[in-house]
Amino acid sequence: MMLYSHPMAPNALRTLVFLVEKGIEVPIEPVDLMAAETRTPAFLKKNSLGEIPVLELDDGTLIAESVAICRYFEAAHPEPSLMGATPVESAQVEMWSRRMEQQILGPIAQVGLHTHEFFAEKVEQVPAYAETQVRLMAKKWAWLDAELSDGRTFVCNDRFSIADITGMAALHICDFFGHPVPEGVPNVKRWETAMRARPSWKR
Repeated sequence: MMLYSHPMAPNALRTLVFLVEKGIEVPIEPVDLMAAETRTPAFLKKNSLGEIPVLELDDGTLIAESVAICRYFEAAHPEPSLMGATPVESAQVEMWSRRMEQQILGPIAQVGLHTHEFFAEKVEQVPAYAETQVRLMAKKWAWLDAELSDGRTFVCNDRFSIADITGMAALHICDFFGHPVPEGVPNVKRWETAMRARPSWKR
């Protein structure tokens, strides 16, 4: 198999961290985003949306979308569980993964989508909208801080999961666009420190 990826892309990073946490080694074909390699005819045959990551299996099957790729590897390699080992755990991890994507990753991703020249051909950029999302992030961090006020390290059941990995992708975007986690949210800061200390982050 082959994973087409690049750690600069948040969703690609999400899959790469997942694989490191699982201890799974997969051949990786780097895709140069800034050189527009995702927009070449050859790559568009693998993903018509021109996005990474894309997993190509030995039989030619193509799987795009980071969470879909993670689900494939979770099913193929159940341990350690990163998406829930029981029906209840799976539902709770899914709940928190969606929350981290919609409430944390989503708004900060919109900042990049509406300000970086790389995305100019993908969306009609509205810089003023990006400014609203920067302001919104303060409320989102405050929400997460309240959720983590019970002292837990990880967002779901105090066990590291794909929900935390989604949050790590958000931190990656924060770093790239210069919007760090603000002061005044000590519980989020505690979580952030734990995420950045993981070997998968350093990889």
